[in-house]
Amino acid sequence: MEKTKNITKFEKLAIYFFIYAFLGWVGEELFCLISTHEFVKRGFLFGPICPIYGYGALILILCLDNYKDKPIKLFLISAIIFSLFEYITDFFLQALFATRWWDYTGYFLNINGRITLSFTFLWGFASLIIVKFIHPFIKKIVGRLLGKIPYKFQHITINILLFLMIVDTLISSVNYLNVF
Repeated sequence: MEKTKNITKFEKLAIYFFIYAFLGWVGEELFCLISTHEFVKRGFLFGPICPIYGYGALILILCLDNYKDKPIKLFLISAIIFSLFEYITDFFLQALFATRWWDYTGYFLNINGRITLSFTFLWGFASLIIVKFIHPFIKKIVGRLLGKIPYKFQHITINILLFLMIVDTLISSVNYLNVF
């Protein structure tokens, strides 16, 4: 009888990355649908994920989860870290692709249109909600599902998703760079 294997920590983090990247994409789509009354392609990739949300969730899970019982510190640290993350991401995306995926120029207290005080507060509050409520729920669901799905299927699915994201990143980069 074959011993049941568990996925690695990297694979579990990949699962969380894809869940949050997908949820971020859904949130972006809903925000645009509500504000513009039409579907607007959001994000850098063609597929239904916004990696910035996946990476942000990993930062929360790996670095800030230990502040879950210190809400003021979690709020302040998250607001600062994610504003810097948003600023740096926008800077590099604009430098590499000469395109902006967001622009807060008309917002109160913005810095170069890359970040704004209102979204700084939003990142702080969102981090509180994710760390205190959403991630524990998702962690519980993922744990239950992983216990019911064979290891090989989990492993293959995670690798397919990673491969598709790499391919999507390459195709999207070529598209935005207008190489061909």
